Amino acid sequence: MADEPKVQFDNKREMDAAAFSQAAYVLDQARQNPDDAELGERALKYNQLLWSIIQADVAEKDNALPEELKANLISLSIFVDKQTSKGLTEPNEELYDSLISINLNISEGLMEGA
Repeated sequence: MADEPKVQFDNKREMDAAAFSQAAYVLDQARQNPDDAELGERALKYNQLLWSIIQADVAEKDNALPEELKANLISLSIFVDKQTSKGLTEPNEELYDSLISINLNISEGLMEGA
């Protein structure tokens, strides 16, 4: 693994967009393989980790994002937490679709602003 090429990003927005896109991808893989409970659990936990990082970043005192955007991101992270809890016990296509949609919309928004 040490010899694998590293992905380089021009800025933090591109890196964040890639993280949301990757989370959407793994959620989509889980959605397409509903009989693989382990894959679903890993995808949901990966996505939840990403959103936990976002939640912690937004809560930092020195975070320069506008207050309204911070509030929206916190609301989304709470929604993701609730959906993840549901998904870990009763995963379904609609649940995955909503999480995938959120991640792709955030990724696209980040890339538009780059």
